[in-house]
Amino acid sequence: MNWNRFLVGICGLLFSVTTFGQTNILNAKKPEDIEGPSKAELAYGKNDPLEYGYVDTRDVLWSKTTWEIIDLDERVNFPLYYPIDTNQIGSSRRSLYDVLIKNIKNGKIQDIYADSYFNDKIQLKDISAALSKVDTTDLGIEQYNAGEEIDPQYISRRDISSADIAEYHIRGYWYFDKRQAELKYRLLGIAPVAPDVNFIDSDEPALVELFWVWFPSARKVLNEAYAFNPGNTSQPISYDHLLNARRFHGVIYAEDNLQGDRQVDDYINNNAFMQLLESQRIREQIRNFEQDMWNY
Repeated sequence: MNWNRFLVGICGLLFSVTTFGQTNILNAKKPEDIEGPSKAELAYGKNDPLEYGYVDTRDVLWSKTTWEIIDLDERVNFPLYYPIDTNQIGSSRRSLYDVLIKNIKNGKIQDIYADSYFNDKIQLKDISAALSKVDTTDLGIEQYNAGEEIDPQYISRRDISSADIAEYHIRGYWYFDKRQAELKYRLLGIAPVAPDVNFIDSDEPALVELFWVWFPSARKVLNEAYAFNPGNTSQPISYDHLLNARRFHGVIYAEDNLQGDRQVDDYINNNAFMQLLESQRIREQIRNFEQDMWNY
């Protein structure tokens, strides 16, 4: 028991060391130094994300793929949503959507796809129509019909921002590792979901998946971006750690099944309560598999 406490304490100390560099306010001689790297970061750099261990296919005794909804209206999921107004905060704090879209634009995240099966790889130009809408006002149309050059003030542009993101869809893989006799989870992909930009100003616009990101290839970027920790601001948590540790609440909306991975609302219609119970049933079925392995 004492050894367990000792190991937990060491892990906590290492985690605090890796995250303390994000809080340079105590060592800053000027306000500009607050957001700058600490001496430890300059000397050693930032830690790479913890690598996934190799899992032999023969060691996977059982597995199940699930798709989940992370509703950003839930308080526990707020670290993925905020901040949405970045005018008065430092550059080190950004929402998950801002981190994803920024690194897609600068080329650090290249594995983006049209769907959760990762068959159709796409580029930024392919999703630009889903991220922004350019429209011309009536006065601009009159100028165009008259053969005149349209004044820029008559062209309106509406971009999807982090404030518009309503939820995230994730695809994950639950498996039982018989070598370690343990049920584990591996996150495979994540997709921001927002109202359709072409109808975003209507009363109830439909929600659409903007794009899917292959999570393993985006881990390095997400490891360098930190979410706000409301319990202790001196120890923020990286988005890579937050998502891998499942520090969020998700609701299963689909699982791999015989009927072509049909979603829950395909066979339970117009009954949100029963859909929630079905999601919980699938979750408990996964959890009970590990418990049943030890029952004789």
